[in-house]
Amino acid sequence: MHNFEKVFDIKNHSEFKKQCLDIYNFQYQNNMVYQNYCNMICEDPTNVNEINKIPFLPISFFKTKKILSTDNFEKVFYSSGTTTNSRSKHFISSLKLYQKSFINNFKLNYSDITQYTILALLPSYYDNKGSSLIYMIEKLIKLTKSKESGFFLDDYHNLSKKLIELDTKKERKTILIGVPYALLDLIDFNQFQLNNTIIMETGGMKGRRKEMVRTELHEKLKRGFGISKIHSEYGMTELLSQAYSKGDGIFKTPSWMKVIIRDINDAQNLDFNKKSGAINIIDLANYNSCSFIATDDMGKYINDDEFELIGRVDNSDVRGCNLLI
Repeated sequence: MHNFEKVFDIKNHSEFKKQCLDIYNFQYQNNMVYQNYCNMICEDPTNVNEINKIPFLPISFFKTKKILSTDNFEKVFYSSGTTTNSRSKHFISSLKLYQKSFINNFKLNYSDITQYTILALLPSYYDNKGSSLIYMIEKLIKLTKSKESGFFLDDYHNLSKKLIELDTKKERKTILIGVPYALLDLIDFNQFQLNNTIIMETGGMKGRRKEMVRTELHEKLKRGFGISKIHSEYGMTELLSQAYSKGDGIFKTPSWMKVIIRDINDAQNLDFNKKSGAINIIDLANYNSCSFIATDDMGKYINDDEFELIGRVDNSDVRGCNLLI
């Protein structure tokens, strides 16, 4: 049996490749939905020996199938959506694994969490009791050990006061993480001039405002908060790992997560990483569900650890945590 926590210790490409192939074989043998899919599209699924030969499961399968590589699960995360039929479901057999993934990843990008106060402005997610994002932020808030950390729904008056007050304190930085439409509502309510605060958007307008391109959104937020960069978090219900951008639209993945670009007209063509195309994600923290997912997002390959998000594949529905059109 594979020790899944080893995925967080990956040091180089050959270790990543070995873990990928081990996990592929485990999931092929134990995840019947994935096995059937591999059998359908792969000439010899039992003899995959290169990463770019691994079949990637279309993300839409999470809406209709139980994607699980073990018998038991602790929790189900649901995507936001208007009907239960159109919501993705991610069966989680180890919450400990999810926590290890997002805590390690936060530390890699932002150092020790006890140096921060986290304020969350995620009203539409907060209504979804099965949101993986809310689960993550609740745990991170607790780990800050700051009594100032917490959720704000639409109390923009008190949130404004709190942001201005915390921004003057030098012993901790503040992170305000929010869904874009709520961040825009906040700067409509009040304009800021912040010096010691990170503003991080989680993507998508959730139907509350017109979708806008990232550069336009970030320009508005930079002006409204009086800062020079807007950070972004890229995650989704179907993944246990996130990618972060610190303000230039370039997302960085941790060592156990990789983005591969596929040809939009030929889903099996993964050999043209220097161009843009649709995004396939390898998330080795998804050990007990499926680690190889073909998303509906469009992106551009930068290098093995970085990618740029450029929109959505045409005709795919605009989803909860995916970033902007």
